[in-house]
Amino acid sequence: MDVARLKDNFALVGGHGQDVAEYFYADLFERDPQLRKLFSGSMAKQHEKLLQALAHIVAHVDDTDTLVPFLRDLGVRHNGFGVVAEYYPQVGASLIATLKYFSGSAWTPELEGDWAAAYGVVAQVMTEAAEGERANA
Repeated sequence: MDVARLKDNFALVGGHGQDVAEYFYADLFERDPQLRKLFSGSMAKQHEKLLQALAHIVAHVDDTDTLVPFLRDLGVRHNGFGVVAEYYPQVGASLIATLKYFSGSAWTPELEGDWAAAYGVVAQVMTEAAEGERANA
């Protein structure tokens, strides 16, 4: 995983602001309409949270001492919202589709591999934290 390439790409994609979050959720709910029920509040606030979380993850992708506790907390919170491990593949597919769309001609197979690897780590840490939370409940 090329950290610099991820950060550069997120800077490009992040420049599209709220459009990124809107595209992501539209893609996610098209892939798996049942996931829409997890979002009862304002989607505008959810869009903001998504972009903030992605920015934090990318900013600390090479700092595991900061990133892992953040992801564990995120996994526990998502568990409380009803997110289960089976949802992570759809979320990852929508994230990749969104990044690809907003990257345009800058998107490459290598970049896709970088994002897939990064998301794999995110999903694993979040899922393990959620499973630990359920086991201790």
